[in-house]
Amino acid sequence: MSISTSYKNIFAVAFPIMLGSAAQNVIGLSDSIFLFHYSELDFAAIALVSVFYLIIASIGYGFSKGGQIIIARRLGEWDIKGISRSFYTLLIFEIVLAIIMFVFMRYGSSWFLKFFIKSPDIYEHSLMYIKVRAFGVFFSYAGISIIALYTGIARTKFIIVDSLILVVSNVILNYLLIFGEFGFPEMGIRGAALASVSAEVIGISIFVIYMILGGSAKQWGLNLIPKFEFGTFKNILKLSSPIVAQSVISLGSWFIFFSLIEVFLGQKALAISNLIRNVSLILTIPSWGFSSAINTFVGQMIGSRKRMGVMPIIRKTANMNLIITLILALPVVLFPSFTLYPLFGGENVNLIYEGRNVFYVLFVILILASVGMVYFNGLSGTGASMHGMKIQAGISVVYLLYIYLILKYANPSLELAWTAEILYWILVIFFSLKYMFSKRWYGKKF
Repeated sequence: MSISTSYKNIFAVAFPIMLGSAAQNVIGLSDSIFLFHYSELDFAAIALVSVFYLIIASIGYGFSKGGQIIIARRLGEWDIKGISRSFYTLLIFEIVLAIIMFVFMRYGSSWFLKFFIKSPDIYEHSLMYIKVRAFGVFFSYAGISIIALYTGIARTKFIIVDSLILVVSNVILNYLLIFGEFGFPEMGIRGAALASVSAEVIGISIFVIYMILGGSAKQWGLNLIPKFEFGTFKNILKLSSPIVAQSVISLGSWFIFFSLIEVFLGQKALAISNLIRNVSLILTIPSWGFSSAINTFVGQMIGSRKRMGVMPIIRKTANMNLIITLILALPVVLFPSFTLYPLFGGENVNLIYEGRNVFYVLFVILILASVGMVYFNGLSGTGASMHGMKIQAGISVVYLLYIYLILKYANPSLELAWTAEILYWILVIFFSLKYMFSKRWYGKKF
């Protein structure tokens, strides 16, 4: 198979992934942006509780990746029954997992969040959100199972359409339910949760209708539900576990980071940190696209026995990502009040001014992350996902220890706290490069 490693082809593969990533990020940002304009308390609360929910969501997403890999392999074998069996095994597993997560969020979150949230007001508002948001886990987990199917069989066009419907629904419902417009009740942070759940219901309903009317169900043998197969479940579990662990470690570290900010620096610092996090989510959209693309390129290179081409294409991809990130980030860092006003202007615009110095730290973080994310995902693309998990676990321990010591024993400031992210990405780049240049991945089979 001929593999083009030109900058044009790298961008052609990465760009559609960026669009999908942008749509998913907008869904997450929508709650924060509307709550930013509603109240500082709700905006501070969503900083913590949204990361908590992201951890829950990432567990389901991580397991779906294993199903996606198996479905793609069955497609290569043109095993239609195998595709159907793999999809339904994944779907059943995700629904069972969703039941467990629902029970935990509804009845265990009040106990769990007490360990991480100091402010009674933030704690109360976090529970307001998560108690409602818990109902969405069923639709979220079922939805990512369907996305895993369509990604695995390389039919991704409708995923973009469905994501856009999800975004538009979420934005409209957030406006109506948070502020109580057009006769709807004013619900604040509860409204944000209900809007997200409702958007997920709309999204999965439209996808199921498309599957039935578009003929996908019959074409891929989905009109008959096969018997649950433990062997398929075992394969999904084996492939997915390191990916799930990486997501939980990464997002768990973020959750603890934000809880430490709230404990040591207070509600205002937490609100500013949430603003920085949301800006970061927007500016790392290219990084997510290029990182996903490098998984494909590395896999193709190794599969075609062209291992010598792996490092050059990772380097090219990292360079392109760095340049695009710089172009996007510079205006935001130099003129945050102007560039961010359309999204974060209004009564709480002072948060942009008060967080100005943190934007300079964010700029360094974005530069390092644009390189680190590509190299780390290149490592995973070689099949060394277990080694990647070990790297992430070790770095996360150092990261959390650093932030704790800085906030407890140094002269704490928000700018200094955010330098923990700089340390994190320096270590990611170092250990990723060390492993890749060691060539231990040459013998990996997957």
